[in-house]
Formats: sequence, structure tokens, C-alpha cells
Amino acid sequence: MQSFLPLASSLLSFAFAAMVLDQWWQRRHSFQLVWGVGLIWYGLATGTEFLGSRFGWSEPLYRIWYLVGAFLVPSYLGAGTLYLLQKTRFGYFVAASIVLGGLFSLAATARYPGSVTGGYVTFAVALVAAASVAASTAVRRDFQAHVAMSFLVAGTLVVAALVMTAHLSGGSFVDPATHVPVAAAFPGYLRVSSVPFNAGGGLALVFGALYSAYIYMPKKRALAARLGVLAIAVNFFASLPVAVTALFRGKLNSRVPATILIAVGAFIPAVTSSLNRFGVTWSFFLGEFLGLVLIFAGFLVSEEVFRNVRIGTIIWSRAHRTSLESEVG
Repeated sequence: MQSFLPLASSLLSFAFAAMVLDQWWQRRHSFQLVWGVGLIWYGLATGTEFLGSRFGWSEPLYRIWYLVGAFLVPSYLGAGTLYLLQKTRFGYFVAASIVLGGLFSLAATARYPGSVTGGYVTFAVALVAAASVAASTAVRRDFQAHVAMSFLVAGTLVVAALVMTAHLSGGSFVDPATHVPVAAAFPGYLRVSSVPFNAGGGLALVFGALYSAYIYMPKKRALAARLGVLAIAVNFFASLPVAVTALFRGKLNSRVPATILIAVGAFIPAVTSSLNRFGVTWSFFLGEFLGLVLIFAGFLVSEEVFRNVRIGTIIWSRAHRTSLESEVG
């Protein structure tokens, strides 16, 4: 089972990435390209887990696992969500998530000796990135995702160099009880610097999916829209009974259950990955697999994302409906 779950996650990730990139090739939406890259990272991360579990861990394999899994998977999937919602003010939420990740980095320095400088540097960079994303959202919304992606690409290059050259401690790469990989061999400054990548990307993916569900569900407006995020949160929960009724009547837009599945699927591995950081490792592989299955199911349910599906040289098409991009625009 320790080998099967990562292998299944890796194979599904690569197949999923191929489908998403094929959609991008057909329709050239930026969010599909970035999601496709994020899914490739997912496949690589879980692929290293399979290889390590089945054949044993080496330093290069361990470094790739940490770089891709801790830094790249959540951040690129979150960036893809920001591209999907780039005509909205979702950049403000992403900016707040990045700042929150920076604050968590500072708090984590108490847990990892020798990480104080790394925590403050990470927090400073997170503030600059968040301010830039927020400013672009205020001035020109269609640039917010490009700004976030510029910081992400630069950050990818920096952390790749740091992870590949970092001194590893002499401890085991895995939890001796469960044989699940843990990041304990990496220095503290790398442990704290991964937090904004995880927090910013993970929160963007989860809450971006919930926001998309809110856009398409029948709404009960308990609060006026001018109250912003508070109104969205309250109205979302107030609208859930109406959405459930519409579902049983067959009148609910398919994108609502699709995006809720994506949100739940993104939330599960976020939780199990956080538990892994605190030494609870038994659920790590299971969380990765279940989360990916739910996200994949959500994409298959969505009429917009998989409106055209290629089977060999044949493209199967669903009926066209209003896209999320035009809906939120």
C-alpha cells in the first residue's frame, strides 16, 4: 500500500495533466496551462514517493521530492486558480493569503532552530509579493495573475537552488514507523520558507473553487454585495439550502458540485501535508490520493473545463454554456 498509493497518484496526475494541457492546446486559456504544470509537479512529487518507497531513498530523490511537493505543487495550482479568476478581485484574497503565509513563517521559527533569519527574509519577500499582487488587482485586474506568476517563477528558481545545495542532516529521510518521507533532514530556513508557497497556493485553490461555486449557485442574498468578502461568505452559506434543492430538481449548474469537489479535494492533502509537518504521517499518501481523485472528479463534472475531451484523434464536445470567465467579468 505504501508503494501503491503514490504510484496511483502519480499516474493519475500525469494523465490528468495531459487532459488539461490538451484543453489548453485547444482553447489557450492561461489557467489551463498553469494548472497543467501544477499537475505535472503533483505527478513528479508522488512519483518520487513511489520510487523512494519501492526502491529506497537517495539524496537527489529526496531533494526533488521536497522541492516539488513542498514548494511547487500548491503554488502553481493556486496560481492557475488566480488566472481563472483574474477578472475578479480575487487577487486581494491571494495577497492576504501570502501575507498570512509569511506570518506563519515567522511563527514557525520557534520550532526550527537557526531559522530566524530565513523567517524574516521570507516574511519580507511575502509582503513585497502580496503588495504587488494587491496593487495590480486595484489598478489593472487582468495583470494580477501575471504579477503573482512573476514572483512565483522567480521564487521557484531561488528555492530550487537552495534545496539542491542545502546541507542535509544525518537523520532518516522517512518516518521509521510509517516509512513516509518527512522533511526533517532539511535545515530550518528551508522549512519556514516553504510556508507562503503552501499557504498562498493552497488557500487560493480551496477558496477560489468555493468562490466559483458561489458565482454559479442560486443565491439568497442575506447581506448586501457592497460588504465584499463578508457578504460572499455569509451569502454562500445562506444559499446552500437553495443549491441543494436545485440539485435534487436537476436545475443546479454542474459547475457548482464540480468546484465544491475541487475545494474538498484541495483541502484534504493540505490537511494531511500539515499533519506530516507535525509528525503525523500515516495519512499523508492517502490524503494525496483522495484529494487528487476528488479534484479529478470535479474537473470531469465541470462542463466548462472539460467541454471538449480528446479520445485519440476524435474530440468529444459538450454543449456550450456561459464560461466562468465571462460570468465573473
